[in-house]
Amino acid sequence: MKPDNMEKKIQTMIADDHPLFVEGLKMILSSNDLLQIAGIANDGKQLLYLLTQQPNIDLILLDVNMPNLNGLDTIKYIKQSFGSSKVLMLSAYSDEKVVEQAKNAGADGYVLKNSSKDELMKAIMDVVNGKTHFDLQNEPNQEDAFKKMDIFLRKYNLTKREKEILLYLKQTYTNQQIADKLHLSIYTVETHRKNIMQKLQLSSPTALVKFLVEFNI
Repeated sequence: MKPDNMEKKIQTMIADDHPLFVEGLKMILSSNDLLQIAGIANDGKQLLYLLTQQPNIDLILLDVNMPNLNGLDTIKYIKQSFGSSKVLMLSAYSDEKVVEQAKNAGADGYVLKNSSKDELMKAIMDVVNGKTHFDLQNEPNQEDAFKKMDIFLRKYNLTKREKEILLYLKQTYTNQQIADKLHLSIYTVETHRKNIMQKLQLSSPTALVKFLVEFNI
């Protein structure tokens, strides 16, 4: 689904219930002149409603896990009623079963939320141009992410635990989810998060997202 000419923008909708991740995604998409954000939904039901108002959407970036109507169920409705729209699934998990379910539901691609900006843009352009994108073998694992992060963050004197939490924040984990993952209290996670913000000299969660996007962490 390539634009007829370079002036025609790829009409794009985002469906994701994590505001911070959406902010980061908007920054990435806005940096590409070919893409135009036509709408943002918090869940599958809201997305389907938006599509009835704007049926000629070229690309849908769809979160796997959402309230009300999850991404996998939403794809089926999209393909039935808005079949010309390309769907790229977004997820924090590389579970092969989920990837296979996305394929079977009709997704055109699947990319991890902790992918680099370049990898995300490659996935987007692949599906827009009629290809599929399910190659997760080159997605960064946590060890690689730590190495890459060290290049940018060593000077900020972040502790190993703070770096670990920062990686989870990029993957849109909530404080409670991080606490459960690391077997910490939510108070401890909140304290680490405040320390991270102070060390990076950031004043808001949105500024943190912008930092992660700009440094491609």
